[in-house]
Amino acid sequence: MSAPIAQPEQTTEPSAPMLSLGEAASLLGVSVDTLRRWDRGGKLRTERDSRNRRLVPRAEVDRLGAAPQRHRVGDHLSARNRFPGIVRSIEVDGVIGVIEIEAGPHRISAVITRDAIEELGLTVGAEATATVKATSVMVIASRGESAEDSA
Repeated sequence: MSAPIAQPEQTTEPSAPMLSLGEAASLLGVSVDTLRRWDRGGKLRTERDSRNRRLVPRAEVDRLGAAPQRHRVGDHLSARNRFPGIVRSIEVDGVIGVIEIEAGPHRISAVITRDAIEELGLTVGAEATATVKATSVMVIASRGESAEDSA
């Protein structure tokens, strides 16, 4: 004889507001897969309905907080990585120019057209913002001493 099958936990308060995983994910600003991981890991308490679907008590969404405030740029440009700074050099050769912007402790170089340099009125010493939207970022490790070596 086999062991009885454990029944899914049912809502103890029929009037408790319950949300589908999709509704809870939307309110929390995460994916449904994230909520499933949180449920398995014990970060989120869910209940099962009679069809064995996960439901999230509204109190759990409130406990975890609303969707985090994402960086907003306040306009219609999708690039979020913006580095305001000062133009430190401009080199133009033919129709192409290389501009270097000092943004805090960093120098950002960009290859843009001569027309863009002229239309933007860029000159050495002018304020400008480097806006970066990339599909990949390459990183190289320092060749110097590691933090562990110096301890």
